[in-house]
Amino acid sequence: MIVIPEEFARTTIAREGAAAAKWVAELPLLVSDLADTWGCTPDGRVMHGGVGVIVPVRRDGTPPAVLKVSFPHPGNDHEPDAFVAWGGRGAVALYERDDARYAMLLERASPVTLAEAVDGDEVVAVAARLGRQLAVPAPEGLPRLSDRAGEWEDGLREDAAELTHALPRPVLEAALATVRELGRQQPDTLVHGDLHGRNILRAEREPWLAVDPKGYAGDPAYDVGALMKSRAYALAAAGPGARDLGRAVHRIVDVYADAAGLERERVRRWAQLHAVQAAFWARRHGFRVARGGPELEWITAFADRLAELLTERAG
Repeated sequence: MIVIPEEFARTTIAREGAAAAKWVAELPLLVSDLADTWGCTPDGRVMHGGVGVIVPVRRDGTPPAVLKVSFPHPGNDHEPDAFVAWGGRGAVALYERDDARYAMLLERASPVTLAEAVDGDEVVAVAARLGRQLAVPAPEGLPRLSDRAGEWEDGLREDAAELTHALPRPVLEAALATVRELGRQQPDTLVHGDLHGRNILRAEREPWLAVDPKGYAGDPAYDVGALMKSRAYALAAAGPGARDLGRAVHRIVDVYADAAGLERERVRRWAQLHAVQAAFWARRHGFRVARGGPELEWITAFADRLAELLTERAG
């Protein structure tokens, strides 16, 4: 049987509690049973992401694959639906699925991520081009981002009223306007939902393939938010001056919009909404990389600055 990575077990239990402790204890037997069911043999070191383990496997008649088992959570419900809709175009291929056990047999890609392999404009352009390729009609049954608009608006108003923050009123109003004007009416397009450099892997069949989708129906421009947030540390290195940072932020918007074939202003507005939401989330919950202390303070202040810069149209 496989050995569950200690870090994955610890962080999953800390996040999900007693239910996760039971699930982690049963996970080696679950993986073994799935491998038997799908005729697979383990073929390498067990890896993990934020929500699941990834076991390299082989089976006759199938290219090298991975068996992925995720913690049972509604946020993971529609990952296989997205893979089915894409059919291997721009994303890893799905060979088998067991929805009751949150398990999939997927095409194996390299563990090298886009974020590790390249930098600067290329990260943004590759992610945007993949997003364009993945923007297919959404299958029936996916959660609609437009259905979350009321929740987003209520959340922004509650956070602004309840939390101590330094966001100027025009920044908050711009985010609320985006929810009203873009959030409530969205196309029926399949949206990855978490498309950033660490969820894009080097591959042989195509240069890059997406993994770990959330699977939403909505506006393809929504995906710029995850990419923008993932570029925070690179943006911080853009230069000490506000002008340098502003140029770098708007450069991401420009490159993303052009490569994805999307309206620039729509991309900017979604990015700004994500930044405001991130600024409030940091205050309420922290992040996995920083739950408190100076690093979280820095991330929070940076999210504030990002939101302000994205409120401004490029001059």
